[in-house]
Amino acid sequence: MAMFTVNTHRFDPYRDFKFTVVLDGKVIPGVTRVSPLIRRTEALENRTGTSPSHPRVMPGQTHFEPIEIERGLTHDPTFEEWAESTFSLQGDGAVSLKTYRRDLTIQLLNLQGQVVMAYQVYRCWVSEYQALPELDANGNTVAIERIVVEHEGWERDREVTEPAET
Repeated sequence: MAMFTVNTHRFDPYRDFKFTVVLDGKVIPGVTRVSPLIRRTEALENRTGTSPSHPRVMPGQTHFEPIEIERGLTHDPTFEEWAESTFSLQGDGAVSLKTYRRDLTIQLLNLQGQVVMAYQVYRCWVSEYQALPELDANGNTVAIERIVVEHEGWERDREVTEPAET
């Protein structure tokens, strides 16, 4: 069975280093890392008095792990403004209940830059914001800005199909 339906000549899986993150219809510039999308469903055990000596196992509640998004520090205010929608030094009255939850799209690209897969992440909000990394005068690294996003689930966008490669 072919692993790719359109590009049957292809044997290599997609790489993990070409991607975009879209918020409010705009690509967030400079994103360098996105943590994995992880969904866990609890296993519930149940045994009645007339059951065999082992319990039955059934699915329970499903939990979605937070997503970490990192990028090199620039003057783009996207992360900071979104993080400020859940916290304000002016108090709770300055927090936006209307705009703090947003939907994200994570797009995986092939080596030609075409979207090959996309995931919609629903009702996201920033639970952790790192404005500055540890600063080290003896270091030799890029300054990283990071957010941790809580959300209420994700699903693959089935309208994104395998593009024909040239």
